[in-house]
Amino acid sequence: MRQRLAAAGLLLLLPSLSSCGLFAEAKALGQRDSEVLAPNGIVVRVVDGDTMIIDIEGVDTKVRMIGFDTPETVDPRSPVECFGKEASNHLKSLSPAGTRVRLERDTEQFDRYRRTLGYVYRASDGMFLNLQMVRDGYANTLSIEPNTTYAAEFLKAEREARNNGLGLWSKC
Repeated sequence: MRQRLAAAGLLLLLPSLSSCGLFAEAKALGQRDSEVLAPNGIVVRVVDGDTMIIDIEGVDTKVRMIGFDTPETVDPRSPVECFGKEASNHLKSLSPAGTRVRLERDTEQFDRYRRTLGYVYRASDGMFLNLQMVRDGYANTLSIEPNTTYAAEFLKAEREARNNGLGLWSKC
C-alpha cells in the first residue's frame, strides 16, 4: 500500500517537475514535448528583438531573452541599428500577442536592469524562440556568464546563418 501511494504521488509530481525545466536537458534542443512545455505565460507584446512582456500568473513581466542580442530599436540614447526593426518584427511574427509560452531560467533570474532573464519556448509546438532568432539570422550570440547553458548551440546557429547570408548577415 505504501509503495502504491508513493508511486501515485510521484506520478502527480512529474508534470509539475517537468514544467519547471528539470527534464529539459533530456529533450532535443529546439523541440520540446507537451509535457515539458506546460505553458506558464502569455505574450503581451514584443518590445524589441530580444525583449518581450509576458503575462505570468497575471503579472506583466519584462523578459530579456538569454543567449543572443539583436540590433537596438528602442534605446533613446542610440539610433535604430541596421536590421533592428526586422528583428523586432520577426520575433513578433514568431510570438504575437496572445501566444502561450514557457519560460525556462538559467542561473540568474534577473539582469542589472531587473528584467527577468529566460529562454522562451512557444507552447504550441515547442519552438525555442531564442535559438530560432539566431538560426534565422536576426541576432548574434551574446553569452554572459553564468547564463550560458545553450551557448554552444547559439554559436553554431549563428555560424550557419552567417555562412548562408541570412537576415542581418546579408545586409549589415
